[in-house]
Amino acid sequence: MKLRSLSFLVGVLALLSLALAVLGVCVGSAGFENLIGPLLHPDVDPAATAMAQQIVGEIRLPRTLGAWTAGALLGLAGAVAQGLFRNPLADPYLLGSASGASLGVALTLAVLGGGGGMLGGSMMNGGMAVSVFSGSVLVRLGLTGAAFVGAVLAVLLTLALSKGVQHTLRLLLAGVVVGVVLGAATQMVLLFSPDSLQAMQAFMLGSTAFVGWTACALMAGVWVLCVAAGGLLGRVLDGLSLGEATAHSLGLPLGSLRIALVGVLALATGTAVAQTGLIAFVGLAAPHLVRSVIKTTHGRLMLLASLMGGVLLMAADTLARWLIAPQELPVGVLTAVLGGGYLLWLMRRNSRGFSGGGQ
Repeated sequence: MKLRSLSFLVGVLALLSLALAVLGVCVGSAGFENLIGPLLHPDVDPAATAMAQQIVGEIRLPRTLGAWTAGALLGLAGAVAQGLFRNPLADPYLLGSASGASLGVALTLAVLGGGGGMLGGSMMNGGMAVSVFSGSVLVRLGLTGAAFVGAVLAVLLTLALSKGVQHTLRLLLAGVVVGVVLGAATQMVLLFSPDSLQAMQAFMLGSTAFVGWTACALMAGVWVLCVAAGGLLGRVLDGLSLGEATAHSLGLPLGSLRIALVGVLALATGTAVAQTGLIAFVGLAAPHLVRSVIKTTHGRLMLLASLMGGVLLMAADTLARWLIAPQELPVGVLTAVLGGGYLLWLMRRNSRGFSGGGQ
């Protein structure tokens, strides 16, 4: 059934986000049933009540909302990337941002002498070691900053190699080259700094375990900025979808507008990756899911894809915490499995439709 109403789809995604937020607060290694009593009867055991409030207010709630904002950023970046490259298989990491972020984190860990290993081990063990995280705030901030700077520098290197954004194919190839080279550099750094492997593995697999209120506020602010910029730049992607000649005939200054689109893509991707690590397929699948239910312009598509990305990552994060509780799966692994399965199903459906049409 095709959805015709844009407002209806926005409402559905908003309701799903709210329902998943409530569910995400209830899911965790401590179980929600162990928190209900202290929260409802604070006078019985003040210490237990304080602990329950800390778990809900400082761990589960910011983590759940952080998963939504990170997914929203990746969904929006995926819509921008697919429109910019005119390729439905483009994802937010095509300009080398993921490899740049990985190299930045690897170099920081090497400088710290593997000091993030404790943080990475806690991340892989379910994210309940609050004391470990609080003792590693400086390490975490350093890794976040390094990931963001690395992502932005990788995009700038891609732009330099492609000599601007005039030729989309050259830009795409430069992004692939930068991704491969920086990926190899990351492996070399880890080869000479084996103590960093554990923390680096946590970053590569992706996790929302240590997203706090500050990270939520940062990602939310960047999301609002990118949504506003995407709405203004949507007409450019509409023109590009009709071809270069048509876009030029519309009087669009493609050079400067492409730079602005790359800036939105780099900012959204770099911010999300810096806070949650590498999470696959959300940015690729979210625009596909939106286009499967409604046909709209790129300006609206970017908003809808961001809402869909938030729903997808929030659902995946909640599922990752619940499947093998009290342990948890890295959310990046879960999104890769689910996203890969979805794309395989999509390819199989499209190939069947093509075969049927040929007969």
